[in-house]
Amino acid sequence: MSTEPAPSIEGVLAVWKPSGWTSHDVVAKVRGMLRIRRIGHTGTLDPAVTGVLPLCIGRATRLVEYLQEIPKTYEATLRFGIATDTEDLSGKVVEQRDASSLTEKQIVDAAYSFAGEIEQVPPMVSAVKVGGKRLYELARQGLTVDRAPRRVRIHEIKVLKVDANREQPELTFSVTCSKGTYIRTLCVDIGRKLGVPAVMAELVRTESAGITRQLTVTLDEIPVLQEQGRLTDKVISADTLLTDLPAIVAEHAEAIHALQGKAIQAKRLQTPPAAEGLCRLYRSDGIFLGLFTVDGNMETVRPVKVFHPSEEQESADR
Repeated sequence: MSTEPAPSIEGVLAVWKPSGWTSHDVVAKVRGMLRIRRIGHTGTLDPAVTGVLPLCIGRATRLVEYLQEIPKTYEATLRFGIATDTEDLSGKVVEQRDASSLTEKQIVDAAYSFAGEIEQVPPMVSAVKVGGKRLYELARQGLTVDRAPRRVRIHEIKVLKVDANREQPELTFSVTCSKGTYIRTLCVDIGRKLGVPAVMAELVRTESAGITRQLTVTLDEIPVLQEQGRLTDKVISADTLLTDLPAIVAEHAEAIHALQGKAIQAKRLQTPPAAEGLCRLYRSDGIFLGLFTVDGNMETVRPVKVFHPSEEQESADR
């Protein structure tokens, strides 16, 4: 038996969140299984919702804010003819009406009309703060307060199935959207456009931070993979998920300056930046050095978050 210590786990481990668990429950469970305290998720899922929940482990937690900005994809089922105080089936029914007059074409046209930039009023069961309190905290007290609408973007919406010609028709659709989009509210708004109450009946997150279901593991699989020494095969380097940020490369001397938190002259980089703004900086041997920003005159690259190579990376390089 080898006496070498097990390799540390650092990066993104995507879990397929089961129904009935909060996102915090999943984080706590994985912390216990891996005996690693530094774990955070990239976007809350309601307990009843299943789907992709990326967990950032170790230093990858420093990139959570950037991974959260990547559009997410959901598959939802909307039910017309019924409304609840939570905008999903877990709440109290506040309205019910026969919606059998809706045609398939009306439903499809209404759904596709929400593509692009839209405004949403956050639901009372959301974590948005009003007057220093979370909306869901106020909702638990039986209170309803005015909420300012927020602009979000529906990048893509696809109708998957329409079940019309019934008292409570249903629409199943896939939607890729920006951070902060409430799918339950989108369902309600589609119904409102058609003049009928509506509610979110089911929701699954099928992609988050660019990770799809095929790359996830279940909570039951984690200890098995860990015992087999194969769990690290499921861990993704967080920087590789930030594909919207351009990658630039520094030679050895500039890489040393970068790791010291110093600004670098853009012209001294192996691959000079093509545009201003945030980018990923790599050493010429492929080691990720962190997130840097290119100034407006394209002359200087300054550190935002520096990542020093791990001992394992440096040992492998020697």
